[in-house]
Amino acid sequence: METLEVRPDPDAILDEIRAQQEKDSGKLKIFFGYAAGVGKTYAMLDDAQEQYRCGKNVLVGYVEPHTRPDTMQFLQGLPALPPRKILYRNIELQEFDLDEALRRRPELILVDELAHTNAEGVRNRKRFQDIEELLNAGIDVYTTVNVQHMESLNDVIEDITKIRVKETVPDYIFERADMIKLVDIEPQELLRRFEEGKIYRPDQAQTAMLNFFSLDNLKLLREIAMRKAADRISNENQNERRLSQKLANTKMLVCIGPSPSSARCIRWTARAADAFHAHWVALYVESIESNDLTEEQQKTIRTNMDLAEKLGAEIVTLSGHDIADSVSEYAKLSGITNIVVGKSRNKKTLKNLFELDFEDKLISYLPNIEVYIIPGSTIRRNYKKPRKKIPIKKFNFSWLDFAKTLGLLTAATVLSLGLRSLGIGDQNVIMAYILSVLVISRVTAGRVYGVIASVVSVLTFNFFFTEPYFTFNTIQAGYPITFLIMLLVALITSTMTVRIKTQASLAVQRERRTEVLYEINKKLLITRGLENIVALTNEYIVNLFGRSVIFFADDPEQGDDGSVRQAPDDVNGSLFNSADEKAVAHWVFLNQKRAGAGTDTLMGAAAFYMPVISQGKVLAVLGISCLKGTLDHNTRLFLRMIASQVAMSLERQRLSDEQRSIIVEAEKEKMRSNLLRAIAHDLRTPLAGILGASSVIRENKNTLDDKTSEKLNADIQEEAQWLLRMVENLLSVTRINESASKVTKSPEAAEEVIAEAVGRIKKRFPQRNITVSVPDELLEVPMDGTLIAQVLINLLENAIKHSMDDSSVELVLIKKGESALFQVLDHGKGIAEEDYPYLFTSYVPNGNKSSDSSRGMGIGLSICMTIIKAHNGTMEANNRLEGGAVFQFSLPMEGSE
Repeated sequence: METLEVRPDPDAILDEIRAQQEKDSGKLKIFFGYAAGVGKTYAMLDDAQEQYRCGKNVLVGYVEPHTRPDTMQFLQGLPALPPRKILYRNIELQEFDLDEALRRRPELILVDELAHTNAEGVRNRKRFQDIEELLNAGIDVYTTVNVQHMESLNDVIEDITKIRVKETVPDYIFERADMIKLVDIEPQELLRRFEEGKIYRPDQAQTAMLNFFSLDNLKLLREIAMRKAADRISNENQNERRLSQKLANTKMLVCIGPSPSSARCIRWTARAADAFHAHWVALYVESIESNDLTEEQQKTIRTNMDLAEKLGAEIVTLSGHDIADSVSEYAKLSGITNIVVGKSRNKKTLKNLFELDFEDKLISYLPNIEVYIIPGSTIRRNYKKPRKKIPIKKFNFSWLDFAKTLGLLTAATVLSLGLRSLGIGDQNVIMAYILSVLVISRVTAGRVYGVIASVVSVLTFNFFFTEPYFTFNTIQAGYPITFLIMLLVALITSTMTVRIKTQASLAVQRERRTEVLYEINKKLLITRGLENIVALTNEYIVNLFGRSVIFFADDPEQGDDGSVRQAPDDVNGSLFNSADEKAVAHWVFLNQKRAGAGTDTLMGAAAFYMPVISQGKVLAVLGISCLKGTLDHNTRLFLRMIASQVAMSLERQRLSDEQRSIIVEAEKEKMRSNLLRAIAHDLRTPLAGILGASSVIRENKNTLDDKTSEKLNADIQEEAQWLLRMVENLLSVTRINESASKVTKSPEAAEEVIAEAVGRIKKRFPQRNITVSVPDELLEVPMDGTLIAQVLINLLENAIKHSMDDSSVELVLIKKGESALFQVLDHGKGIAEEDYPYLFTSYVPNGNKSSDSSRGMGIGLSICMTIIKAHNGTMEANNRLEGGAVFQFSLPMEGSE
């Protein structure tokens, strides 16, 4: 039976990567509660004391200062890290000293208040980012957090307590924890602690009990915390692989926009996707109205996108006029099964009577997809949907557009006067003006000129073509209706034309991005070599964004500088190889996350640094200058697409290098096997001959005649010389670099190397005639002179051994193109046909001795081939027509190292 090739399971590969990451990272234990004062810090310190008594290296990184003596007493005896003092607005703040903790590297560290926001000047904006660094460094962490700080539950907590909690923790931190310990007490007992002043000062406690910490709120918060912990236990007990396969077809989509209620939809979708173990997408549709959004609304959109990404969503941005149509088309193409949208209670308007709401359009477009409608928050009612209006405030006057408008209206008027002189009716005059409005909207920038042209065309028609002429009065009853319809048609035509122009502009932008990605992908596919990939990537990024870029192919902690490409109007690129910037890139290499300007980590950097990741490993880090301003969301998204293309190219290059290394290692292993085989076959005969001859001389020294004794001594000498030459060949092989099967080359005069080889061979065979032919010009060839001399010696010895004693051996040097050709010719019997396949090996499959065996050359020819390959040269042997054989090899005349 044929063995079928089994394709690797992608899920199994991902699980293996996650398992390896978990093995290398520290363990996280979260002490989880439903409110302040339940005893989280107390339980954490109690557990730490137990670990310390068991001999574990425990360090108290940071614990919030408490006035409760029963909690603080557990700190006694535990090594503590001094807090880092930060001066902020003339107030001295105490923060966790992350750098000192990483330097001391304890086995277990305690860091209180997971949701804490660090003061300005600290590396990370949030404390959970500090804890992630500790875990990535292989340090176990104990920490505390309350349920109201969970990001996905933020809106639920707000509905219960009527208070928005600003300090939140992404849910993936909670899911990443290796152990969750629920710390719980009865709400009545917690309130009693408040009354006794064990949690807050009496004045603060009274205020807290009247607001957040009411009995009803505490009961609900306790229920939510228990349910969150129970869901965690339930997920751990389930067979997640089976469940994920069962729900593999579930894919959710949430629509986001500038409304603050979008955050509510995002959190609801995150909770639902987590419950169903489903993939989910956050979709934003750019329309014409997106250009009219205020700066605050644009900031809200970026915040919502960041929130969705933090909660684990895939971010997708589309362009289109009809948002419902764009969403429905994407849902059909992407296999979306559930859509989540927000709904606010809007006032009834005339437009609502003739146009379906967004969610109703979705239901009509997608009858087979479930649509979930999430009501807007009833607490925050200060958001108003932006009205679609002409952006007069953005109008930029242009003399050219003004001239176009005036000229086209004048032309329409002249044309209409001509039509009237021919007796053509008013309806054709109206069409001429509408045509002029259409053309004006097409050839001018913005909507304003089209609107102005619509009004002016109506007034001009009234002035020139209605009775009484040359006045703005009309005596005919039907003309006001005509004017109104004419104005509406002109306005609608103008608006539609501007809309089409805007859509065309957005389409061109998207097409340009697609073309750039395709072009980059095509170039990267044919680019070979790490340096070329880096140079190509830097060139495209600088041309696209007009910012300086730095590419770190290796962790700068090893001392290597990144590859910088300078943008024309940007800061000097050498800044990005400074120690501070390298430290940011090193952090990205370690933590596999973005950092630098515009992020929550190392915000003071001069660039935005993004990892290039493939299969869970950071292959490189890209740094983009932010001295012209931080990167917006679209630019980051585009950079991420480029980084994915670069990651594939780097991965392909890495695999190619590994394959080449494997081939080299196989060649080296083959060479070693040949050496061992040759030694096993060839050493036995000369050693046996030396042993036999020496034994005969020793045992019969009194009876041997001089002639026999001389013959035996000559045989011993000949065998010893053969062994000496073999050792020289073996020593030549050791000169080849073990790491890359290359040699260290330097320019050598080929004539001098030939002279050295001929001189050494003449000492062994002084009676043989060797003819040398070299060109008139001096040939300098990059080579290892000692190794090439050994090759020539082996080839000359081979020619001498296989030719008549009275025949000559020729050594010829020729310049052939960009190579130097060395030829050794003899006048012997030539090469047998059956020996050709094994000529440059030391082993013949049928067991017969090859031409490269003892009494011939030992392992000379196989060593010659190895040396020539290491010089990037070629070697071959052929029979001559006039008799004998020619062995020749060529070496490139460029490429010294």
